[in-house]
Amino acid sequence: MDRASEAVQLMWFSNGFRHGVHPPDSKELTAAVSVRRMPYPKEIALPLRQHAGKPAVPIVKPGDRVERGDTIAEPDGWVSVPIHASAAGTVRSIDWWPHPDGTVAETVLLEVDEFSPQVARPRLVPRWEGLSPQESVEAVRHAGVVGLGGAAFPTHVKLLPPEGVEVSTLLVNAAECEPYLTTDHRIMVEYAERVHFGIRVMMNALGVERTVIGVERNKPDAIERLRATAPDDLDITVEPLTVKYPQGYEKMLIKSVLGHDVPPGKLPMHVGVVVQNVGSIAAIAEVFETGLPLIERVVTVTGPGVARPSNLIVPVGAKLRDVLDFCDGLVGDVTEIVFGGPMMGASQPDLDAPIIKGTTGIVVLTREESRPRHRYPCIQCGRCLDACPVFLNPSLLGRLAQAGRYEEMVDEHLDTCMLCGCCSYVCPSNIPLSQMFSLSKAAARKRATKAA
Repeated sequence: MDRASEAVQLMWFSNGFRHGVHPPDSKELTAAVSVRRMPYPKEIALPLRQHAGKPAVPIVKPGDRVERGDTIAEPDGWVSVPIHASAAGTVRSIDWWPHPDGTVAETVLLEVDEFSPQVARPRLVPRWEGLSPQESVEAVRHAGVVGLGGAAFPTHVKLLPPEGVEVSTLLVNAAECEPYLTTDHRIMVEYAERVHFGIRVMMNALGVERTVIGVERNKPDAIERLRATAPDDLDITVEPLTVKYPQGYEKMLIKSVLGHDVPPGKLPMHVGVVVQNVGSIAAIAEVFETGLPLIERVVTVTGPGVARPSNLIVPVGAKLRDVLDFCDGLVGDVTEIVFGGPMMGASQPDLDAPIIKGTTGIVVLTREESRPRHRYPCIQCGRCLDACPVFLNPSLLGRLAQAGRYEEMVDEHLDTCMLCGCCSYVCPSNIPLSQMFSLSKAAARKRATKAA
């Protein structure tokens, strides 16, 4: 297919996927705010469970001195990554600590050296041109890079497709469809060259010759910047997308951009595609530019309840309270603080919960923006069916969840639910369907484990 025909095909598919919702994007608070660096707090909390797969295993003990970028925990298996010290300091303890998912997790508590210049040890910078695909994958793995869009899936696993699976296209997920968040937006505007370098490294590792970057049309400056800095020797297309939620879910993005349907139970690579978040690609670039592992990330701090909305470079492990203090604290009648976006994010019950690798943003909501807590009976209106992008019956699943009939929920394709929150968003009865499905998935897994 020639480039002109390919462009027409992309325009055709960019009409998007079926269903979904159109919440207000609420990005104006930080869309034009440049990224700046947050100072190092006095203490860092580094959970060993920061990624999909098995938690890392600590290799330090209380009293150990570490420098910025040092490994403090090793991966436990293939689907696992190491954890690194995000600041120079002394290990105070390894203890159970509040985790952003609402539970507690084994955590390395690091007392930061307030007099340290926070300069990492000299380290070898890998030269991507001379590395085999396997060596590139290992460099990414040792750097602890995971998906920075929220799921935190180890990136090295995506870079090494199983034998017999051919990947033809790298699809860069730059949709950032969650309301309020502008993390990816600012990375594209301010670090476009780094994004393209990360794409180059990934294309080399995967052995693909084509990349498409999907960006929603509410980020025209990012689209322009990516196009202006695209290298001439790479086949990179920047594709503007209809603003729609959940455009950033990888199966929806593949449908919107490439027109492929990923079958249930299959992965994007089974249709020849690897999807990677734009922030993760920038993180890969930094590994091959500086040799530094993933020890910090850009986080959007926003919402009507924060005094100074910001886009910040935050050390992994910084506590929520310290980030909010740097943004001049809270204002108004704050009722909820969410890690991530308001659609799929998790409300935080503890201000000591740390920023982890997958934390895209901190959204501070006041009573005016929070949803009424009172819940009414389902009126069978069908709005949730019209909203569900994977064509489930949330109303039926909700009734089964209330009755604890988890096996029947599995039969009704509960595993296909991506917990996007579209059903909860449109429900006039304020039924927390997505939250119910999340708990039901956990209960179904627990029962399946016991039965095995």
